[in-house]
Amino acid sequence: MRMKGPRATLSAGLAGVLAFGIIGTSLAHAQAPPRFYWKSLVGGNAVPVIFQSLSGNANPIDPGHVVSANADVEANVATVGYARVFALFDRTLTVALLEPVGRISGDTTVAGRSFDQSASGFGDPMLELSYSLIGPKAIRDLPDLMRYQPKFSLDLLVDVAFPIGDYDDDQPLNLGQNRWYGRVGVPVIWQIGPWVPGQRMTVELLPSVWWFTDNSDYVGTRLETDPMFQLDAHLTRDFTQNFWGSADLTYMAGAKSTIDGVEGDSLNTLGLGVTLGYQITDNIQLTAGYASTVNDSGSTDLEMDGFKLSFTYGWHKLLEGAKRLKEE
Repeated sequence: MRMKGPRATLSAGLAGVLAFGIIGTSLAHAQAPPRFYWKSLVGGNAVPVIFQSLSGNANPIDPGHVVSANADVEANVATVGYARVFALFDRTLTVALLEPVGRISGDTTVAGRSFDQSASGFGDPMLELSYSLIGPKAIRDLPDLMRYQPKFSLDLLVDVAFPIGDYDDDQPLNLGQNRWYGRVGVPVIWQIGPWVPGQRMTVELLPSVWWFTDNSDYVGTRLETDPMFQLDAHLTRDFTQNFWGSADLTYMAGAKSTIDGVEGDSLNTLGLGVTLGYQITDNIQLTAGYASTVNDSGSTDLEMDGFKLSFTYGWHKLLEGAKRLKEE
């Protein structure tokens, strides 16, 4: 369907708002998605359904990335969430909540013990708050929406995961992580060229720091993880009015894990990927992406790759009313 005017702009913002897998963790889905921090009309809503297939030498559901040289781990995870756009002090506040469910299996080694196991169930839900600091003010009506351009925008981002997911202390591979974790970051959008559907282009950066509390019952040991610096970068470009793509990069450093006093190595991980997005209808967006580590030849390097497919439905009462009037 060809979209015109404000409906196209709004639906792209709403349906894109949660087209991601922020359940915290692997290179494939801890990476901030392209176009996620574009702004939408206050009162907008989005519901995503995201599927991810991930594999590597660490638990791809654990943001701490505890690498085991001989590990071979696979995870298939579906995530359902909800996001809503608010205005706070004339700035945009986006609140999102996601809950993962799925299955993880594979071989890994912890403190000299080998494990061959699988687990299924619910992961740790994550709450995300994103608040606009620099850039356009909160979009409250359709004329403001039609005039929206990100130009140079900067937000404050806070993520918190709640340690209530399924966890078995007799095995290292779980969907829940039995500890609190999250991140603080500053998403940046830099608009390049004219803001015309079919021609839009952006450079997007998200430097962030992840933090972790200790897991005091990690297969009979204590797991400690240092903070981790992460940089996500995207170069996005419209191909048509409804079809766009992005070249993606992720860099991670830190997150040195200590198990019962025995220190591991810090991460120094670079990953590359690509994302494609298509606006199916005014309310529905489909995105598909693939990412993989590229500097993973060492035995203690993080090796991870994954595919992600997301289906997102977005809506707003003003736009739904405008569509009904047009149909009458």
